[in-house]
Amino acid sequence: MVEAPRQGGGLKVSILKQYSVFMANRPGSLAKLTALFGDANVNIVGIASEVRDDSGLVRIAVEGDGDTSGILSRAGFASVESRLLSVEAEDTPGSLAEISKRLGDGGINITTVYGTSLSTQVSRILVAVENADDAYKLLAAGE
Repeated sequence: MVEAPRQGGGLKVSILKQYSVFMANRPGSLAKLTALFGDANVNIVGIASEVRDDSGLVRIAVEGDGDTSGILSRAGFASVESRLLSVEAEDTPGSLAEISKRLGDGGINITTVYGTSLSTQVSRILVAVENADDAYKLLAAGE
C-alpha cells in the first residue's frame, strides 16, 4: 500500500486493491463471499454492490498484498482485480467535490466512487480511476 501523509487538514492518499466480484443474487451469497476474507485474515475497508435481477457485482476494497484473487478463484468466484485510491479527507461539505475537481482538472477520469465517515472529522473516499498512479501523484502532491 502506497501512502502519503495528511498534512494540516489535507488529504491522506493511499493505493489499495479492489476486487469486483460477480455472484448470484441469493440469500447467503454475501455471507459466503465475506467469510473468505475473514478466514484469510484480509481486512475489508470498503464494500459496495450493484444488483440486477438474479446476479450482482460486489466491489471490495482491501488492504495488504495477499493472494486474494487466488482465494476468490479457488472458491469459485469470478473477479477482476484493480487498484483504487483511498482518500481520507476532512468530513465537511464539499470535500468530495474538491477531490473530484482536482482529479478532473488533472485529466483523471473517475470510474467508481464510494465511501463513508471514519469519525466526525474524517471521511474515507474510495475512488477507482483510469490511472491510479497519476491520480495518486496528483492528490498526494496537493496540487
